[in-house]
Amino acid sequence: MPTDRITRRSLLGATAALPLVGASQAFSQAQAAQPRRLTVGIATTGFTDRTNAQLAEELKSAKIRTIQLFLTQSDSKYWKYNGRNDLSDLTPDRSKAIADTYRSAGITIHSIGVYTNLIHPDPEERKANLTYFEAMMEVGRQMGVGRFISEAGHYYPPEPHTGLSYDFREEVWKTMVATARELARIADRHDATVLFEPYFGSFFASAKRTRVFLEEVDSPRIRALLDPANLLELNDLDEMFGQLGPWIDCLHGKDRKLHTQRGVPAGQGDLDYRKFVELASQRTPAAPMILEYVGSKDYKQALDHLRATMREVGVSES
Repeated sequence: MPTDRITRRSLLGATAALPLVGASQAFSQAQAAQPRRLTVGIATTGFTDRTNAQLAEELKSAKIRTIQLFLTQSDSKYWKYNGRNDLSDLTPDRSKAIADTYRSAGITIHSIGVYTNLIHPDPEERKANLTYFEAMMEVGRQMGVGRFISEAGHYYPPEPHTGLSYDFREEVWKTMVATARELARIADRHDATVLFEPYFGSFFASAKRTRVFLEEVDSPRIRALLDPANLLELNDLDEMFGQLGPWIDCLHGKDRKLHTQRGVPAGQGDLDYRKFVELASQRTPAAPMILEYVGSKDYKQALDHLRATMREVGVSES
């Protein structure tokens, strides 16, 4: 019997399958037709010349409705990069008042920047920094904020060393995993989430290394913030989203020239912002795009660049 003979039964089966194929195609087309949206926000780190009230009004006028709060404003200087600061006079009432200043302007606080040193070799230093992190979580609770941002931190051994740099030593990996698990337990007590930010010159040096770390820590309390400019030297955008997509709860929108250490505002480096925006809207639409490395003198230029790119690729601002 010829193998290509068409029987009545096979014809009926193929005919019956047609509605399913059509429905599948229609569903895919409907998905593609769905409007793509991103939330645009700003990190307050660089606005050191503004009080919280002044900044809230300025961002309101720029139609910014989301911020990542760093306590760097002229009336709330409580943030210290890669270390810890004295929070003793940041009372519950003071914390609530700061948050209310932004909310009264229609601005949501997505997350709070901590960025303490979790990779320090001294156990007492790590313990003190975890205590500081927990104190920041208590500040967040008073503000009604449950997400906190950090890197692993930076440590430079004073003694000369040959071989692997400190960040990539085997014992440092094990210690950092244990520290992150302890941080997850602290976060669980406070119903909080910690987002780790990779950077090519640090412990979280690549998207893959960060993904492997998150898998080993294995806690829903420990997630990721993707700043593509931080990984531009080692990963392309597809790799970043491919490795970290399921863990990404926030994005940083800054830029960087290749083969340089210092980041720059959006639109001033080598990052492909069109592709960045397209992938963000497709892969992590719930994660806000937070502009970083900007202050009162240059945030409008970076904001215009991001919004123009979003319009070019058909992504609306939510």
